[in-house]
Amino acid sequence: MYRNTYVKVYLDHIKRNVETMIQTFPDYQYYFAVVKADCYGHYGERPIQKMIEAGCNYLAVSSLDEAMAVRKQFPSIPILCLEPIAVSDIEVAFSNHITLTICSLEEADEISHCPYKGKVHLKVNTGMNRLGFSSKEDLQAVYQILKKSKTIEIEGIYTHIYDAMNEEKTKKQFTCFEESTSMLPLSDISIVHVTASEATERYPKLPFVNGCRFGIMMYGFTTSDQLQLESTFTVESEVLQIQQLHLHETVGYDGIYEAKEEGELIAVVAIGYADGIIRANRGRSVFIHGRPYPIVGNICMDMLFVRVDESVQVHDLVQVIKDKEHILEIAHMLHTVPHEVLTSISKRVPRIYIESKK
Repeated sequence: MYRNTYVKVYLDHIKRNVETMIQTFPDYQYYFAVVKADCYGHYGERPIQKMIEAGCNYLAVSSLDEAMAVRKQFPSIPILCLEPIAVSDIEVAFSNHITLTICSLEEADEISHCPYKGKVHLKVNTGMNRLGFSSKEDLQAVYQILKKSKTIEIEGIYTHIYDAMNEEKTKKQFTCFEESTSMLPLSDISIVHVTASEATERYPKLPFVNGCRFGIMMYGFTTSDQLQLESTFTVESEVLQIQQLHLHETVGYDGIYEAKEEGELIAVVAIGYADGIIRANRGRSVFIHGRPYPIVGNICMDMLFVRVDESVQVHDLVQVIKDKEHILEIAHMLHTVPHEVLTSISKRVPRIYIESKK
């Protein structure tokens, strides 16, 4: 690593977060760690290892590409692929013990003729209208098709809660899931999972459910302070140079920032939009010596500008993203969610794994 810009990933914090969550919600049999998008931008097998050590016994990813990458690192733990895959890739998936999601009658018919043995989960659409079966008649038809297959095991069934903060909508989804599966023998299906992080935290476990999915909560984000989850992600860089501006001099592309006083100090920091700090971050703060300083001017591909004072020196450490509270502030400013802030930090920013010595 020749550029002093990196992400610190706090492995012990991830492990403790998962342990806290399982202790808080102990009534499930299956705890899915959702590790898609490279563990929400945390990257590498070490975060996943901590999740498993903490008690997660199933992994979930978005695509078959992600599933295959994780399978190379973890040869034995079950992995669920959340997106449908091409028929031509079924052999690859099943030969690597990847569990597939079935979302349509067409997929069920295609996979029922598959000569390879494998497990599937059925996805129920309860209102998000993204993927899944929307009618209980289709769901029952798929169940019957797959039960006749000599190679396919219906291991699980699930849905996704799309607005867990809204109790009325969420309870409507719960009811929809019950109604959609009313024609199925749920007791014959090994895993029923309905809630992800936010919904698991906010609503009691449904009696017919034995699995839940942990996503953003593993990285410290929760709607309740009671869990006291820890920050897992910090982005740090350094001051490359300090420019002293005359009154009305400008900084960066298009000269959109103009010095408001004589001798204003501008720190040039070694991170930019190619690293995931997009131009919309202009105006929000970074931290140097624990103090906030504003980003000014247009953010460049590889560098950005910060208005500072005389206490800041060349090579000083800059916390571009400080902690989970800072991530929430950034997400609010960018009109987005913490998930996007985390996953936007690009692969060219190295991840450094921090683990306390015992």
